[in-house]
Amino acid sequence: MMTDLFITPKLQTLLPRLRAFMHEEVYPLEKLFLTRPYAELEKNELAALRQKVKSEGLWAPHLPEEEGGMGLNLVEFGQVSEILGTSPLGHYAFNCQAPDIGNMELLHKYASPVLKERYLQPLVAGQIRSCFSMTEPEFAGSNPVRMATRAERVGNQYIINGHKWFTSSADGAAFAIVMAITNPKAAPHARASMILVPLETAGFVHVRRISIMGEEGSGYMSHSEVRYENCAVPVEHLIGNEGEGFKLAQERLGPGRIHHCMRWIGICERAFDMMCRYAAQRELSENTPIAAKQIVQSWIAESRAQINAARLMVLHTAAGIDRKGTHALRVEISTIKFFVANVLMQVLDRAIQVHGALGITDDTLLSFWYRHERGARIYDGPDEVHQYVVARETLKNYGIKI
Repeated sequence: MMTDLFITPKLQTLLPRLRAFMHEEVYPLEKLFLTRPYAELEKNELAALRQKVKSEGLWAPHLPEEEGGMGLNLVEFGQVSEILGTSPLGHYAFNCQAPDIGNMELLHKYASPVLKERYLQPLVAGQIRSCFSMTEPEFAGSNPVRMATRAERVGNQYIINGHKWFTSSADGAAFAIVMAITNPKAAPHARASMILVPLETAGFVHVRRISIMGEEGSGYMSHSEVRYENCAVPVEHLIGNEGEGFKLAQERLGPGRIHHCMRWIGICERAFDMMCRYAAQRELSENTPIAAKQIVQSWIAESRAQINAARLMVLHTAAGIDRKGTHALRVEISTIKFFVANVLMQVLDRAIQVHGALGITDDTLLSFWYRHERGARIYDGPDEVHQYVVARETLKNYGIKI
């Protein structure tokens, strides 16, 4: 296999262990996931599952070993992320779920020792969750420099006022990392800063869990609208330096897009397997399975080719980031973001079509993924923004400046 190019000695033993664990411990909980509130699952079955992950030495694969993780580089973690992505419970079970994984990386690199002790350590241990508060309903998320949330420094505090939504996983989280304008007269990309806000702070208002295509969700598996109303936190809660919010966001998003893309490929592989199994077993008439139809064979062939291509693109980009850093791979990062998101939706759509009416029920995972992963083409930059970046950088080589 071409992906053997990216297999390291560490992964040769790790990946089979992960696949077995997913089949034996994680997949059996999916029926409960589809029929019970997620917040209940978090407190009970998932809490027990996380303890099993820890006991197996598989906890937080993205973190250095000295911090309780597995010490994987980005290429290695990407391949782990694909396996975990085959279940909606996978990343949470191993404590490498968004937005916590990005917040861990931010706090690890830029937080003060006090913040690390108070918030990073329990986050790494899985004792608390976090959220990331950036998008605002009043402004187009595709132009993130436009925001109204302000953090005014008054003495030794920041006073934060603003309105955010899609602050994902805020329900039950311990803290948010908030993007707010601290330097309104600076250049657009130097106006915002990142500030840690404990959700118990007076003035933090949880408005609602946002219903996503008919499903409100709960706990980690939810998206919230929140308000900051004269929300005061110490200036020591600043992450990095004032005005570095967008710089830190880009640093966070580069590896984050690898995580997302490989998770989507994991979903594709699971949906592909479901599609092939159903096509082979479901009969249209006696001794004539759905798989006998050429259109279904075409869907299977197209899906196989697209998934393989997507995987190689993402791992190639991850290898480049490991060697050269995020900035040098910014065009490749944009390319995989819109390409893989579209492959994901095409594979899911074909899998649902093969399953017929069953595909749109909640008797399988397909309808859950179709509802919740449609946002893949929107969050972390919509397709159109990433396509613009790729076209702009390409056309520079032809003398066109956009």
